Amino acid sequence: MTSIVTANFDRNNVTPIRRERTQISVRPVEFAGGGTYGAYRGRRRSRRVARTEPSSSIAKRIFDIAAASGAMLFFAPLLIAIAVAIKATSPGPVLFYQYRYGYRNRRFKIYKFRTMRNDAGDVRGIRQTVQGDARVTRVGRILRKTSLDEIPQLINVIKGDMSLVGPRPHVPGMLAADLPYEDLVPYYFQRHTARPGITGLAQVSGCRGSTAQSGPAISRIDYDLHYIERWSLRLDIMIIIRTIRKEFLSGSGF
Repeated sequence: MTSIVTANFDRNNVTPIRRERTQISVRPVEFAGGGTYGAYRGRRRSRRVARTEPSSSIAKRIFDIAAASGAMLFFAPLLIAIAVAIKATSPGPVLFYQYRYGYRNRRFKIYKFRTMRNDAGDVRGIRQTVQGDARVTRVGRILRKTSLDEIPQLINVIKGDMSLVGPRPHVPGMLAADLPYEDLVPYYFQRHTARPGITGLAQVSGCRGSTAQSGPAISRIDYDLHYIERWSLRLDIMIIIRTIRKEFLSGSGF
């Protein structure tokens, strides 16, 4: 299957890519222990595959642990300040968690700073946040704008549930263009052959926010697979640098 990313939804921020995809015909199934695993099979293999898969790279794992641990120490004063601000301005817990799809479709608990009213949060995550969402608190709006609400995911990286860079983890049943994502994109579950990331190639390439339109939704998955096939430690570092510039410094979140 050939997928062309036309990027007509944001030509200034997204670079078109063209590639061949393997169609995934089997959805994830539950297994004893509460996780999930999907059988990966298709009609034909992709032309280009990374020499070392991200999930099996020792260098990537060492880099993740070292960088995430260092970042936790560096951000410690900021983490305390954010926790105090959340607690002082909105009743409810400081942290928010959801179950997301991870490596090989296994579900894991992802952590974030709570940015919504405690009585309005969507634990399942099916309802996506939109610009000016009334559920978001005053402090939460600042955290989302600067992407500081994602910092607790460094815990997920240290635990091994996530990587610093990889496809962003989705909630099970996430919708794209009013369809389950896997129905819109037949090769959707291929993105779970790598650990999910705090940031990814799709996000720094302009594919973030709502998946209400099919074009941006498909483009996001194409970028995820593009990253997996061309992964390198150098690419990870470049994506992290672009994320810092694009998210933390420019405040482009919502």
